[in-house]
Amino acid sequence: MKIYDDKHIKNVAFVGAHKSGKTTLAETMLFEAGLVKRRGSVENKNTVSDYHEIEQERETTVFATPLHTEWRNYKINIIDTPGLDDFIGEIASTMRVADSVVTVINAQYGVEVGTEIIWNYVDRFSLPTLFVINQIDSPSADFDESFKSIVDLVGNNAIKIQYPLIIDGAQCIVDVLKMKLYKFGPEGGKPEKLEIPADQLDLANKLHNELVEKAAENDEDLMELYFDKGFLNEDEMRKGIKKGMLNHELFPVFCISALNDMGTGRLMGFIDNVAPSAADLKPEQSVENITVECKIDAPTSLFIFKTLYEPNLGQISFFKVKSGEIKQNDKLENSRNDEIEIINQLFIMDGKNREQVEKLSAGDIGATLKLKYTETNDTLRTKGSNITIKPIAYPSSRISKSVNAIDKNEEEKLNDALRKIHSQDPTVIVKYSNELKQQILSCQGELHLATIDWILQKQYGGIKASFEQPKIAYRETIQRSATTSYKHKKQSGGSGQFGEVHIKIEPWHEGMPEPEGFNIRKKEEVDLAWGGKLVFYNCIVGGVIDTRYLPSVLKGILEVMEEGPLTKSYARDIRVMLFDGKMHAVDSNDISFKIAAAHAFKEAFLNAKPKLLEPINELNVKVPEELMGNVMTDLQSRRSIILGMDSDGKYQTIKAKTPLAEMYRYSTTLRSITQGRGSFNTKFSNFELVPNNVQEELVKQGEL
Repeated sequence: MKIYDDKHIKNVAFVGAHKSGKTTLAETMLFEAGLVKRRGSVENKNTVSDYHEIEQERETTVFATPLHTEWRNYKINIIDTPGLDDFIGEIASTMRVADSVVTVINAQYGVEVGTEIIWNYVDRFSLPTLFVINQIDSPSADFDESFKSIVDLVGNNAIKIQYPLIIDGAQCIVDVLKMKLYKFGPEGGKPEKLEIPADQLDLANKLHNELVEKAAENDEDLMELYFDKGFLNEDEMRKGIKKGMLNHELFPVFCISALNDMGTGRLMGFIDNVAPSAADLKPEQSVENITVECKIDAPTSLFIFKTLYEPNLGQISFFKVKSGEIKQNDKLENSRNDEIEIINQLFIMDGKNREQVEKLSAGDIGATLKLKYTETNDTLRTKGSNITIKPIAYPSSRISKSVNAIDKNEEEKLNDALRKIHSQDPTVIVKYSNELKQQILSCQGELHLATIDWILQKQYGGIKASFEQPKIAYRETIQRSATTSYKHKKQSGGSGQFGEVHIKIEPWHEGMPEPEGFNIRKKEEVDLAWGGKLVFYNCIVGGVIDTRYLPSVLKGILEVMEEGPLTKSYARDIRVMLFDGKMHAVDSNDISFKIAAAHAFKEAFLNAKPKLLEPINELNVKVPEELMGNVMTDLQSRRSIILGMDSDGKYQTIKAKTPLAEMYRYSTTLRSITQGRGSFNTKFSNFELVPNNVQEELVKQGEL
């Protein structure tokens, strides 16, 4: 295979809502370039991109899949991404290595919620973006409305390069950059290039002039040239469009029918000639604040943006060459662990097809097999170069489940599989909670979870797992003071056990005054591992308890706080004054005072108006304005407190605080209420008092 330099490599991410036609477009581009002899289809389950069994079964993209085409002396690396936000992790990793983005819009629906969610990622990275309105030959297609929805999304910097037209029953595309009309036959393919009809010239010229002005705006020299000449030639316009794309201030809009191969060749030509390459982008800064330039003569650095486990191959690591070049058998250092990896094999991947190459240059995307010490987000570099590429920032999880193997003999097998799934998809997070005594799996939604379940069963030896609602990590505290004493006495021949403590407990909060009426000898503040504090005061007068027993008293209290008296949840934010007690010259020891303190604290706690605290999440829900009422009603049924609303075009963002206990299956409910048009994100906020009726029920159930 020909080796391309950094200026002739274009890395393009295909993004868009579910069923917009990304996979079909990728397939058609491979066909146009002659890399496949016949086009596969999603329905026939034979596309190059959607080759995984689960993708074929569901007829939807689940994994971001690298492909490539070679077109007019350029190499175009395409990454086909999922359109459902449950798989946003795949999109986030793709954004990290894309040089430009092709956002595919279904001409029947315009910009959808899925498009908007993805746009937030694109916009965050200010990636050069062009829009493609697909399925223009559909009977229900509406190009003008679709374009208007793009303008609503990105503003007036969206600019038409093309618009569709029907002439004598034939699908045509008017190109206002080239000022040509492309007329397609019934089966698409190579079009006739014709002059623009007279009845379209006024509109075409108007759009052409708008394009010229937008192109000139992004370059002072071009603007001056435009004022001097009154026009720009095609090359000058390309220069201005590229500059505008690089500035994230110009968004060209094309129209195609990917299914019927109309306009895809022209799109590839634009990607070749105009869309930025890696060399055109601003050099990025490493974690060490070193400038990483996309040049062949720079030290080699590879960024691992994706890991995949294939049953017959093992681990496949996908990377982008950020600088330098990589050759087969090169030795590189992992910046995270300093381990040396040997690149024994070097591939270009097209779906499941591998093409071995001898080397890859800066800006290119490739893959290798069976790295021993390297995971997603790692940097492989020339030893001593001190370069670490900034990692992918993955979105926070939206749902959590407890996970166990149905067959207890498969627990170890399940844990190993989940570790591999996490390394393949870092948005899948698996942690064992000592507090809840459960293994918790967190991911992006119910569909994401169903995919994990499918992978466990199909790719990891038929592991069957149960996914249940996890326990809630409540906290216990008190609302008033209480005083008590406890004597521990045990005699069983010889030396026995004796310890007596008198304590007072109170609710604690930051900045409260010191307790009155006590002779405070020493104060100890314990920052609890689960949040909050225990403040312990030694108020012993006259040596009634030897100071050597005080650590045991504190230990006894802490043991009870680890399993609160109310529901065995962690207790927090309490202060304890030890003010009296008794000891025995022979029978007193550490265990005696630990037991006495534990009993005394428990008794005092239950007399101090104990109260449960529940975790509260911040919740942001983005929904179409007309569906806001239904969403608000549902939130109120979940004990949510509405904090406010922000308008965002046709959408409203509802800000609320919602108990974690009420968030179970919220993603499914929201999808149902909004017909898939709503989205949300959530994060932990604080602990708040549980309502009395809820507390009574929880204590009664003895859950947690």
